[in-house]
Amino acid sequence: MHRRRRTALSVSAALIAAAPLLTACGSDAHPGAAAVVGGDRIETAALQAQVRDVRTAQEASPQAQQLIEATGDLSREKLNSMIFDRVVEKVAADAGITVTRKEIQKTRSSAAEQYGGDAQLAAMLLQQQGIAPDEIDGVVRRNILMNKIAEKHGVTNTPEGQQKLTALFTEASKALDIDVNPRYGTWDDERIQLGQYKAPWIRQITQNPATGPEGL
Repeated sequence: MHRRRRTALSVSAALIAAAPLLTACGSDAHPGAAAVVGGDRIETAALQAQVRDVRTAQEASPQAQQLIEATGDLSREKLNSMIFDRVVEKVAADAGITVTRKEIQKTRSSAAEQYGGDAQLAAMLLQQQGIAPDEIDGVVRRNILMNKIAEKHGVTNTPEGQQKLTALFTEASKALDIDVNPRYGTWDDERIQLGQYKAPWIRQITQNPATGPEGL
């Protein structure tokens, strides 16, 4: 159990963020939107705010230059994550799955203990996944939802189980009718990611969603 809690947090970090026709979110259809997901706008200003938060945290790090260079395409990475969060929320809602504040606090505290404290946890997430300190609770929430979704649907670490999980997310992604500003690319419902961007969560979907792949 102790090992599983640590792995679960690692999956959370990994979760951080080509099929449809190119759409026009950035045109008159949705001015100021980076994407529209299920009819809800992801404002470009909100995306830029997340990017600024990460850059600010990176600049305060002793490894600032290295961290910034490693996240050169941060805007797409963050938009990826913001859209994927909404897909996860829909899959969870369809299954009647919820997460309490207490669960988030407990999971975060357990993870922080594993990494030597909250500051160390925050430093690790910033360095490895480009997660700003104020985004950690959201990452933890996403991980808890992913684990509950896998458990609810009986997803196992088998080809059949992974196909089932991928199908759930693809169905939810299609239902949300995700419309992305062309400057960021297009959303691929089948791969559950932006265009050719290699999203870290795909590694999880193709392995064990309940515990996550080792080494992340």
